[in-house]
Amino acid sequence: MSPDKLRILLVGNGGREHAIAWKLTQSPRVEHIFAVPGNGGTAQLPNITNISTIKQEDFAALAQFARENSVNLLVPGPEAPLVAGIVDYFRKNAEGIRCFGPSEAAARMEGSKTFSKDFMKRHNIPTAAYENFSSYDKASAYLDSVSHSVVIKASGLAAGKGVIIPQTKEEAHAALKEIMLDKEFGVAGDEVVIEEFLEGDELSILSFSDGTTIRSLPPAQDHKRIGDGDTGPNTGGMGTYAPTRIAPESVVERIHREVLQPTIDGMKAEGFPFTGVLFTGLMMTKDGPKVLEYNVRFGDPETQSLLPLTETDLAEIMLACTDGKLAETVVKVSPKSGATVVVAAGGYPGSYAKGTVMQLDEVPKDVVLFHAGTTFADKALKTSGGRVIASTAIADTLEEAVSKAYTGVNAIHFEGMQFRKDIAGRALKK
Repeated sequence: MSPDKLRILLVGNGGREHAIAWKLTQSPRVEHIFAVPGNGGTAQLPNITNISTIKQEDFAALAQFARENSVNLLVPGPEAPLVAGIVDYFRKNAEGIRCFGPSEAAARMEGSKTFSKDFMKRHNIPTAAYENFSSYDKASAYLDSVSHSVVIKASGLAAGKGVIIPQTKEEAHAALKEIMLDKEFGVAGDEVVIEEFLEGDELSILSFSDGTTIRSLPPAQDHKRIGDGDTGPNTGGMGTYAPTRIAPESVVERIHREVLQPTIDGMKAEGFPFTGVLFTGLMMTKDGPKVLEYNVRFGDPETQSLLPLTETDLAEIMLACTDGKLAETVVKVSPKSGATVVVAAGGYPGSYAKGTVMQLDEVPKDVVLFHAGTTFADKALKTSGGRVIASTAIADTLEEAVSKAYTGVNAIHFEGMQFRKDIAGRALKK
């Protein structure tokens, strides 16, 4: 195998991983991708093999497979393997394989909201006022003592659903009981963060980092709640668009100066430099941008809107991050707009059916269907998750991108499918 050619082990099976694979297959550097386990979308891409016989959490089997198949780049997609230390395991047991992702120590920025909030406090990074609790009684007493609106967060990983925004004191107490006593999110709720509710518009910034330098993609806006008009429970994300209209260049520069660079510098200073993609969720408040959370990987579904806008070879960016050479790399981004509409199974984010047969029609050019909860079984494409598939479109204007994305949704057919009809609606009204 040529040393210039990449054989990549991509861990994950969501829409984010399909988008990463789709982008990587466009690189002349990429010879082959092994997706573990992949999904119905990665199965249709050139030079990709889905490997469903190895579990994502079985690091020993993954490392052995990587060695036996001349893999030279590991790309973990989801947060769980990163928080569990997959990068450290590969560095120790699969020498010579580059790892595009943070160490277990750096992944604590997502793995523990308590840890990340305390980190922000230490480094004067603007965020909401907060308190951490591992005692239900103390947390309950604190709720009674505050007069401002609150957000209650399970500290550990909860697949994007461990954040509750109660409307009343009664709802707040019910949410606390649900998380800490009823264990709605399992051990993720052993500890909670209770913080002040911030008002404003939310945005997400994805930043490549090699531990010192950062290169950010345009700010995107996610739509977390299941229903139109931001109603109903939180989900893993029902759609995104980029760039947002709420963050002009001067604001993005301020975020880099006050939030992103201090975060990367702080992690390096504390001995766990960050390699990979840092996702920073921010609220644009009347007092300026404040950090809501960090994720230590590509966002989902932000990635589906942002990677089609990225003109620089993704494989080259990843290598620059792993080799500490990001300062020498220019990340070019199209001036166009991207929009993504997620199509979910009926009942999501509650219980939902799996194994529903799907039909996909042809989509126009500039529209891509990124699979998430899909699988090929019995020669048919079937649903296998809550967020099933997403339609992404790129166009000269946001209005066109949104319109094209909904054209793509019309090409998707399965029983019970649901999607929001108002992605980017607030931005288009302004």
